[in-house]
Parts: sequence; structure tokens; C-alpha cells
Amino acid sequence: MSLCEDTLLCNFPKCRTKLNGFAWVTACSHVFCDQHGSGEFSRSPAICPACSSALSGKLDIVRTELSPSEEYKAMVLAGLRPDIVLDISGRALAFWSYQVHQERMYQEYSLSRAEAQLKQMEKVLTQQNQCRELELTAMKGEITSLKKVMEDYKRKYSEVSERLMERNRQYQKLQGLYDSLRLRNMVVGVGEKDMLPQPGLRHDFNTGVARQATPQRSPQFLSTSHDGDSRFFSCLEADGAKTFFQFSSPTKERGQPFIKKH
Repeated sequence: MSLCEDTLLCNFPKCRTKLNGFAWVTACSHVFCDQHGSGEFSRSPAICPACSSALSGKLDIVRTELSPSEEYKAMVLAGLRPDIVLDISGRALAFWSYQVHQERMYQEYSLSRAEAQLKQMEKVLTQQNQCRELELTAMKGEITSLKKVMEDYKRKYSEVSERLMERNRQYQKLQGLYDSLRLRNMVVGVGEKDMLPQPGLRHDFNTGVARQATPQRSPQFLSTSHDGDSRFFSCLEADGAKTFFQFSSPTKERGQPFIKKH
């Protein structure tokens, strides 16, 4: 840092801005910008914001102009003995050297802090990378296992597809047999239906001609007396009634008269 350059910075912790115009200088060798100096040193007792020193003396706090005019430079040390001028100049240079040293220490502290943060971030990044690598390895293993499962499912799917095709072929074959048997049964059923006798017709098996059947009457029982001594059965068939009740005497008795017995 060059001594010829105006690089003084405000010693207020949260400011750190370059000083220009007016500045507040303290007896403890600290300097502040006009804004923070006016705000901090307006209270009593005044406390240095940088080192917390009490500033109770009359000249412990001075508001000075950092770029004085030529007239001020010509008259500020005029009339003083050389030893006083040298003493004042030495103290001013000591103040400047302290500010430069303080700034260097602050920069070194900031650098060390940044390096520590960088190392911490690198450590965290390394841990995160290791975790990601472990997760990636686990995911690769899971993908491999899933691929094996998928191959097994593909193989099972192929087997099931082949079985299904075989079953479909068997089903089509059985369906064809069933259709042919059903058609055959339908043809046979129609033929037997034509050969069966129709109701109300009597089939003559000798001539093969169907005739109208003569209706027959069911046998009827005559009414019986109350004593139940006699019961008469009469069959009223139209064709067989006479033959059923016809009493024919033997041939040898045809010429003999009927004798009534008492």
C-alpha cells in the first residue's frame, strides 16, 4: 500500500468505506467517516466504536479535513520550532502507519476467515460428493436388479403368451368339433322328428299309411247297489262291445230247447 495514496478507511465495523472530505480522528489512533463520527461522538461520554476506549479529553476527538487548502498547509505549522514540527509530523506518520498496519491485519484476518470458510465448504462439498457417489452406486445396483426382474418378467410373459396361443389353438379346434357335432345333431334331430308319428294318426306298419285313429272310450263302472252283492262291468268299446258280451252256446246244445229251472 503506497503512502502517497489516500486509502484510509472508516474504522467503523459495518462501514469500511474510503474516507474523503472530513473525518473524525481519535486519540486512540482510529478514524471514522463524517456520518458515523457525528452519530457516535454526539453522545456523552464518547466511546470509540473500534476499541471501546473512553474519549473524555478535549482533544481526544478532532474533526479534520483530509484535503486541506494551500493556505491551511502554509499556516498550520508556521512559527513552530523544527523539533515541534518534526514531533507533529512523526505523530501523524505513526497514526498513518498504524492505520496501514491495522488495515493489513484486517485484510489478513478476512483472508484467513475466507480460507477457513473455503476449506469448510470444500469439506462439505467432498462429503456431498461422497454421498452422491454412494447414492449413485446404490441406484446403479437397483437398476441392475430391476433389469434382471424385467428380463424375468419378459421371459414369463413369453411363456404365458406361448401357452395362451396354444390354448387358443386348442379352443379353436374344440370349437370346430363342437360346431360340427351340433350341426350333426341338428340334422339327426330333424330326421327323427319327421319319422315320429303325429298325434291323432294311427300308423299302419304293414302298409306304411297313417290312418285316423278311432277314439276309444275308457271302461265305465255301473252303479252298484247299497248292499254290494253284485257289480257289473261294462266295456263300451264301439268295435268290441258285442264280442265281449256275446254268449254262444256249444254246438251240441244248439238243437236242444232251453229249459227253465225252478
